[in-house]
Amino acid sequence: MTTKTGTEQQRQGKRGTLVSLLLDVGVPIGSYYVLKSAFGMSAVAALGWSSVVPVVRTGWGLVGRRDVNALPLLVLLANLVGLLLSFETGDARLMLVKDSAVGSMVGFVLLGSVFLGRPMMTGTLKPWLVKGDAVREAAWVRLRRESRAFRRAELLFSGVWGAAFVGECALRIVGVYSFPVDTMVWLGTVVMIVTMLLAFVVSGALGAGPMAHMIGAHIREAERNSSLAGSTHG
Repeated sequence: MTTKTGTEQQRQGKRGTLVSLLLDVGVPIGSYYVLKSAFGMSAVAALGWSSVVPVVRTGWGLVGRRDVNALPLLVLLANLVGLLLSFETGDARLMLVKDSAVGSMVGFVLLGSVFLGRPMMTGTLKPWLVKGDAVREAAWVRLRRESRAFRRAELLFSGVWGAAFVGECALRIVGVYSFPVDTMVWLGTVVMIVTMLLAFVVSGALGAGPMAHMIGAHIREAERNSSLAGSTHG
């Protein structure tokens, strides 16, 4: 059986990110303008049909997972409810606000999970830090149990993302009622991408980075202690 090298895993991760951006961002924006301009659909219909791919992708991702993460499930349910309400009212701006409402709902839930001491982003963060390695897994478990700094960084990671979702929602709602619908279709996506990039950097600096450093330091210390114990017995 062959194992993937770190370089191969990074390459696959980059490809997966590009595919996600294409399907979740590129396809909805492109299909909106094609459906509206080339097929003469109304803004409401074009927005509705352009949202199908991200909704289906989220649903398919949940079906393919053995352990269901509450966060994508929340996003899927919010999207479905938003689509139904938007088609019912027939308001294109309300459909755009729906996207912001989904983000704000996720954001408030994330902030609530931080307040309760059960950060929801841990399910997404842990695999990146542990990397399927038993030693790193053991270090994670011990640090989470014994290190206040580690738990604080874990909470900060989810807190930053929660604040980002809520802030992005507020900006997009202001934009929806300040700019034409056609403008906000792409401008709202720009706001989302910029906000997510900022959240990625800040959450990395305050949460993921320190946690990765603590895991590495814990492993090195354990190896050093094991080496000293071996030489003492020798």
